[in-house]
Amino acid sequence: MPDLLAQRRPHRADAARNFDALVAAAREVFAEHGGDASMDEIARRAGVGNATLYRNFPTREALVEVVYLSEVQAVCDHAERLAGAEDPFGALVEWLRRLVEVAGTKRVLIEGLAFNPSAYPVAREALYEAGGALVARAHEAGRVDPGLDIDDVMRFAIGVSVGVYRDDDQRERVFQAAMRGIGA
Repeated sequence: MPDLLAQRRPHRADAARNFDALVAAAREVFAEHGGDASMDEIARRAGVGNATLYRNFPTREALVEVVYLSEVQAVCDHAERLAGAEDPFGALVEWLRRLVEVAGTKRVLIEGLAFNPSAYPVAREALYEAGGALVARAHEAGRVDPGLDIDDVMRFAIGVSVGVYRDDDQRERVFQAAMRGIGA
């Protein structure tokens, strides 16, 4: 799985540390305050000055895009860790749960990218590659409906993630129903 941030992360060690600190701080601040979060607060939490923030991310959209890609990278890395699991269907379900959680809680990032969608093709490709390997293993084990492919499975997951639910129990019931729909 390629590193989705490799081309964006600076090569110098100190600059890379600042970049990573900014991404981590932005993730926290966006989660707390939404897409209109203060850029000053992001720089403060990262322990860097505003000049460092804007040198790395000249616009809010550039920062949102990198935070989004870092979230996608984490979901893809999770798929790699699950690739050798004993239960291929269980691994797929665990990965889809992670995807649903990330997609459901990061709407502000997804909405932010509507203004600069250049990250979408690479993110989609990475997610489909990572999830496709898990779907293939579950197919080989006879645990996923043979008529479904990765695109179908992703649509189940995204459908669950964008739903509006009364509570977490309802979200879980819908997720479980979707997983039964995927199963063979």
